Amino acid sequence: MLLKPTYTIEELITRCKAGERKAQEQLYKQFAAKMLGVCMRYATDRMEAEDMLQNGFIKVFKKLEDYRGDGSFEGWVRRIMVHSSIEYYRKHHKMVQMVDVTEMSNEPSVNPVVMANMDVKDLMGIIQQLSPGYKMVFNLYAIEGYSHKEIAGMVGITEGASKSQLSRARAILKDMVLKMEDKKYGYAG
Repeated sequence: MLLKPTYTIEELITRCKAGERKAQEQLYKQFAAKMLGVCMRYATDRMEAEDMLQNGFIKVFKKLEDYRGDGSFEGWVRRIMVHSSIEYYRKHHKMVQMVDVTEMSNEPSVNPVVMANMDVKDLMGIIQQLSPGYKMVFNLYAIEGYSHKEIAGMVGITEGASKSQLSRARAILKDMVLKMEDKKYGYAG
């Protein structure tokens, strides 16, 4: 039985830049599962996420010459996946412009004990239920850490629309968590 040689990320990058298909395959296999998770946050279903992933890796290999080695390679790939997912989304879905910001000061708060006991998988499942526009803005702001100005430029909406969609997404998520809390613990609200 022949064992496949293992390479460091730097060696794989060098080999990929030289056009070695096996190195590209290894690089893909090393990051595909994690990057599929990134794409899933922006997709409506797994098939769409897989399309986003493929488009993203095409860009990774095309832009590999631009990678300077500053910061982590995984972070660089992740940024490409996020931008690729947004491009895919903009091409295949219509963004809804929202202008009014919902005030949530009088809404019931989520029990911190329930939040502490929530599984990441449950939380990601709730986020997946958001409408595509809300989900995208929420992910870009709350998970990826982009500013509303950056989101507006990336997604092609106004800064106010980004703020509005984030506010609405938070309100919807809060409502979903409260409903989960009611089901689990029988609270009346």
